[in-house]
Amino acid sequence: MALVDARGLTKTYRQGDVDVPALRGVDLALEPGEFTALVGPSGSGKTTLLNLIGALDTPTDGTIHLNGTDLGAMGEAELADYRLLHVGFIFQAYNLIPVLSALENVEFVMVLQGRPRAECRRRARYYLERVGLAELAHRRPKALSGGQQQRVAVARALAAGPRLVLADEPTANLDSETAAGLLALMGELNHEEGVTFLFSTHDRRVMERARRIVRLRDGRIAEPDEGHGSHAVP
Repeated sequence: MALVDARGLTKTYRQGDVDVPALRGVDLALEPGEFTALVGPSGSGKTTLLNLIGALDTPTDGTIHLNGTDLGAMGEAELADYRLLHVGFIFQAYNLIPVLSALENVEFVMVLQGRPRAECRRRARYYLERVGLAELAHRRPKALSGGQQQRVAVARALAAGPRLVLADEPTANLDSETAAGLLALMGELNHEEGVTFLFSTHDRRVMERARRIVRLRDGRIAEPDEGHGSHAVP
């Protein structure tokens, strides 16, 4: 069974008196353990598709099933639990909480999940170390660079133990060495723990790591491209 099965997804936004289509009948299935890059020009619908799969927005038409469960049949509380327990988000805008330290930001989702405090602290420290920020754990976001804030956001998403990670341009603000390290970490989690990743990206480094590339153009799947075995994450 597919982990994610999206069928006929359409999303239209109202701008003044005009309906602007962002997605036009997209079908996309993700099997457990995929490492997939979603690519296409700006405005092609990549972020919209991530937001719909992550239940941050609702489609105008179409369905999304997670492991056989229809997201459209869930109430707000059930959708909140879905986001909290099953999906890790890495946003372009980081979405860190300004009054919390890097360590507390990484702990935050785990605390909401109800994990023991000691486990939250241990996992937060571990993932901050993995993204190279152990020494900055007690700094607040305003005292971190954009690239450092992005690494905190990555650590927060991974530490919560999601089945699915949705990453919107996760390497956009990172230097080559840091980006390579983060992609390697995500590749390890994908390989060792079966975490499914869907990236929205323009970054060739992400595409080269992906085992599957899905191309969007004008809100439609334009050219699915599989079989990147030579670039597969080990």
